[in-house]
Amino acid sequence: MDLNSILAKLPYSAPFLFVDALTHVDEEGVAGTYTFDENLDFYRGHFNGKAITPGVILIETMAQIGLACLGIFLLNKDLKKGSSIALTSTEIQFLKPVYPKEKVTVISKKIYFRFGKLKCAVTMKNEAGQEVCKGILAGMITEEL
Repeated sequence: MDLNSILAKLPYSAPFLFVDALTHVDEEGVAGTYTFDENLDFYRGHFNGKAITPGVILIETMAQIGLACLGIFLLNKDLKKGSSIALTSTEIQFLKPVYPKEKVTVISKKIYFRFGKLKCAVTMKNEAGQEVCKGILAGMITEEL
């Protein structure tokens, strides 16, 4: 499965798509990038005069790249139309702020994937290579009823 095919299967679109590109994917993990557009609506009013990307958006970015993209790759042909991707747990440490116009790289390493549940160790780095947040994410692929 090529990288563009994975992106095409993501169940997100602008303004809630936080993946610009995937740079690597295999059975053990995934890496990808996203640049935070300064015009995203959540920057208005989030720390007036000095906008900072909300932590929940950083988690979402990590989940879209590190969990959803890897899950789509691992399921490949077994991913059914109408399946949903659900974040089930997070344990994240925030280390540095992420500002508008910053490009981040997310690196995810699979801890396990079984019974439709994927758990990963995920790190987000800024362009200087500094960790801005890291932790554990887990999610499930579920079929619509």
